[in-house]
Amino acid sequence: MTSAPLILMTVLTLLLSACTRHLGAPAAPPPARPAQPWTVERDLGFTPAGWPQALQADLYRPLGEGPHPAVLLIHGGGWERGDREQVQGIAWRLAEAGYLVMNTTYRFAPAHRFPAQLEDVQAAVRWLRSPAGRERGVDPARIAAFGYSAGAHLAALLGATPAVAGLGDPATAVQAVVAGGTPSDLTKYGGGTLVPQLIGGPRRSHIEQFRRASPVFHVTPAHPPTFLYHGGLDTLVGPDHAQDYYDLLRQNGVEAELFLLRGRGHITAFLTDGPAVRAAIAFLDRQLR
Repeated sequence: MTSAPLILMTVLTLLLSACTRHLGAPAAPPPARPAQPWTVERDLGFTPAGWPQALQADLYRPLGEGPHPAVLLIHGGGWERGDREQVQGIAWRLAEAGYLVMNTTYRFAPAHRFPAQLEDVQAAVRWLRSPAGRERGVDPARIAAFGYSAGAHLAALLGATPAVAGLGDPATAVQAVVAGGTPSDLTKYGGGTLVPQLIGGPRRSHIEQFRRASPVFHVTPAHPPTFLYHGGLDTLVGPDHAQDYYDLLRQNGVEAELFLLRGRGHITAFLTDGPAVRAAIAFLDRQLR
């Protein structure tokens, strides 16, 4: 006999799934695949000796022979807090889809200012391409970055890194980006504390640093394919961040998709991200398989 809570959850899922808009969507959905078994290696140190702060990650590895496409997963938290547990559910879904997932962290502001956070996730990509990563089954030619909020900002910058002055490194290039709730243009924040403490000062006196740290100012035709998702009622990171970024990517001939979760804010879009994550995994399948 079906329980009332299960019926309610099913109805809620159907309603939320209907409240979406998918720009740049493919003509047909991909065929369903059975869930893949996986294992996890916790608290893996990946930063090299002498790094300003030793950092760890959790590595989700599909069972079976590799090499496997890999995803660097980056949590949010306003660049000042957060942990890997926040995006553990996304890691599970990616691992079940057959991806090797590195769920990482990074140094926090205000103790560490930009570009420290980008340097940390670049170090994670280098580890994935290192002999240690390849021994664990990573295909170094198929690596994506996936993040939400502050993590999405860093994932987007990984995609744009070759165009970021002084930060380019071919060894940290990724082949696809998934970014949810992305603060793509930091110059839109004239007040508040999160962005100024990340950059090291307010917009009025640090405008060039704000631009340097903003993915929208580094879009080129070389940018990897990108999947964006965003809450339609997000007041913390307005939907215009996603729309502007999507438009710029398309104008530069970059393959891009924008999945809008209508009626949801910044947090509710993250908590009810099922339809977006499913579409994102289908996008990664098209790019990395």
